[in-house]
Amino acid sequence: MSAPAVVDAAAVARVLRGPTDADDKYSRGVVGLRTGSLAYPGAAVLGVEGAWRAGIGMVRYTGPARELVLAARPETVTADGRVHTWVVGSGTDAASRPFAETETLTRLLAGSVPVVVDAGALELAPAAHAPVIVTPHAREFARLRAQLGLDHTDIEGDDGRAAAASETARALGAVVLLKGARTVLAAPDGRVRVVAAGTPWLATAGTGDVLAGAIGAVAASVVAGRVAGDTAVDLLDAAAAGAWLHARAGELAASRAGNGRPGPITALDVARALPEAVGEALARGIAVR
Repeated sequence: MSAPAVVDAAAVARVLRGPTDADDKYSRGVVGLRTGSLAYPGAAVLGVEGAWRAGIGMVRYTGPARELVLAARPETVTADGRVHTWVVGSGTDAASRPFAETETLTRLLAGSVPVVVDAGALELAPAAHAPVIVTPHAREFARLRAQLGLDHTDIEGDDGRAAAASETARALGAVVLLKGARTVLAAPDGRVRVVAAGTPWLATAGTGDVLAGAIGAVAASVVAGRVAGDTAVDLLDAAAAGAWLHARAGELAASRAGNGRPGPITALDVARALPEAVGEALARGIAVR
């Protein structure tokens, strides 16, 4: 395992693709979300909001919360079509997931399009053939490790969490994003990233749904760039950039809520602060070039 690299605005700027005069909505990237459920429809709205606000050309939504999503974000496309990445699992429960939905998710994970796997779909990730980014919190991470046959391990502190994430990434053959006050990301090849930005006010319902949407959007932009031949950024860097943008957006939202001092925020507050975080990172990239 390599020493963790701390993600900052300059690193994020190397990943983000600002639009050019030559772009259209497809070349900027298309992210598909199959998220939310009858029990947790708001997760779909939050993930879609996070994807749009992170700077993407198009968002497709194919889950069960279509009416709520369109009411919140009418520009969202609900027809089937091509995507550059998928986001699945947010706001779902494996125990109550219909068999037909499991079949659909299994097909997505058997394909070639990268998939961000969150929450209720995490138990499907070990069988995936698609490139995968998993986004567990601590309890989900423990269950995923048990499913992979990995021992319970100490994940206290950056070193312990980085080692556990790296071991899990190797066993899974996927990028692992372990949520926390300091988010740790690991790739199967041993590279590790740490996102130190953020605020404790992010520990509130729905922020993980926004995070999954933001990561899916950044990854879709990266994949669209590969198709155009203008980037070599990989999924670890894309996930790290999405996590940093989410953390920075949390800081910005909390500062606004407290009138310059950190104050309580909601998940939608974080999503709505994402454009400012994107702008900061892009400006940082211009400044260092």
